[in-house]
Amino acid sequence: MNVGSMHAEGPRLLSVSTENPGKRYRQEELVELFGVTDRKISKLFSSTHISSRFLNLGEPDESGRLADESGLELARKHREHAIAAGQAAIARALERAGLQATDIDYIVCVTSTGFLCPGLSAHLIKAAGLRRDVHRLDVVGMGCNAGLNGMQPLVNFCRLHPDSRTLLVCAEICSASYVFDMSLRTAVVNSLFGDGVAAAVFGYQRADVSHAAPEILGFTSHMMQEHLDAMRFDYEEGKYSFYLDRDIPYVIGNNVEQPIRALLSRFGLKLHDIKHWIVHSGGRKVIDAIKLNLGLSSHAMRHTEGVLKDLGNLSSGSFLFSHQRLIEEDVAQPGEYAVMMTMGPGATIECCLARF
Repeated sequence: MNVGSMHAEGPRLLSVSTENPGKRYRQEELVELFGVTDRKISKLFSSTHISSRFLNLGEPDESGRLADESGLELARKHREHAIAAGQAAIARALERAGLQATDIDYIVCVTSTGFLCPGLSAHLIKAAGLRRDVHRLDVVGMGCNAGLNGMQPLVNFCRLHPDSRTLLVCAEICSASYVFDMSLRTAVVNSLFGDGVAAAVFGYQRADVSHAAPEILGFTSHMMQEHLDAMRFDYEEGKYSFYLDRDIPYVIGNNVEQPIRALLSRFGLKLHDIKHWIVHSGGRKVIDAIKLNLGLSSHAMRHTEGVLKDLGNLSSGSFLFSHQRLIEEDVAQPGEYAVMMTMGPGATIECCLARF
């Protein structure tokens, strides 16, 4: 079935830019900074298939260990770095799209690593110089899948207002939600996540723009309510601590085929029609489960695996980091299909079909 004959051309992902605030740490450095002596915990840091991550951890004390941070200090860390890195990512994404800050009509900000009121969108409107009448939305607490949730209203707005330009910002300062108490529970989380911010611009492509900008065709969601508590934040002693169930990779793997096939069937496509896979870097076991259940090669998931290795799990913005690497690779050809996929609390799998 010819998708082009079914749908008029839709909005496109015009540009993307990423920032990694903080300092780059090797995994073995973090074992020393956290003062890990338990062999099981140190093994977690060495077996995650992550080489390094950017984190904002502050300076070690006289003993060479990281000082404990209060809930207030963690909240301040999120605010400062989310705004600064968000402003930088927005400026570069706009430049790559050939736009000014005043061209943006709608901004959606996604984060799960801190809470602000007024929301991050208000702070970034001021910092980035967006118009006073810009529409805004904050998506808070949805987790690693939320980048695609935030993308949907922007794409729909563009469809309703074809001359508009919209902006997505995923700002995750994961080190602002770090709690490390020498337990395996916190060690799993703290061996995996890194700090990262991504900004993406959407709209209808101008005729004079030649760079690759995939058309966003459609979305689908798949929530597994029976695993509602498998990924969550708990609030303990004035701090949020993230919990990640050990069975999550198998849950994702066992369910991933259903939303993918549902999305592709709407457009008359099969798995073999998808040339590019832009998937959240959720962790080694999660990636392997997706590859196994969808029959994907390491080459198909190269950017997902590369982001995990170089930067760790960047939560909601991970898939945009992978998308940026695909664009920089400059291999996507007109007419080729891409699937974007994110996974997170709920437990939820979000999927998006795009076409270059």
